[in-house]
Amino acid sequence: MDVTMTVNGVESTRDVEARTLLVHHLRENLDLRAANVGCDTSSCGACTVLLDGEAVKSCTVLAAQAAGSEVTTVEGLAAADGTMHPVQAAFRAEHGLQCGFCTPGMVMATVSLLRDNPSPTERQVREGLEGNLCRCTGYHNIVRAALAAAETQKPVSA
Repeated sequence: MDVTMTVNGVESTRDVEARTLLVHHLRENLDLRAANVGCDTSSCGACTVLLDGEAVKSCTVLAAQAAGSEVTTVEGLAAADGTMHPVQAAFRAEHGLQCGFCTPGMVMATVSLLRDNPSPTERQVREGLEGNLCRCTGYHNIVRAALAAAETQKPVSA
């Protein structure tokens, strides 16, 4: 079946099998490798992407279900000139990257969290990132990165 969706601002149509998961479609058909297949059971969050602005685990969504939607992967966060998204920059600055396997999912979950709650507490960040596992157990730096990103995204008062 033909499935059309806009991924990172680019519309594409591909012939996919009805059973194709979104994460496999992104990786295998669109050559976007950031969303990782960690557990294939929606337990780890390594495959988290934004689907119409909401964080979803792309191993729980069929590509056909995303037809007509806008999908954002971590590859689509940076500006056209290569400037990192504030969340990406904060992960880098606060050493939230660890081995990197969970990082794309953590970044996308953080982007979604900060969109919904621009000034979270540490506890809210930890609760907001539940369901995204870091095999390196580097949660402290990931939480620091999320809080730092929240600070950089706050509007500056005059």
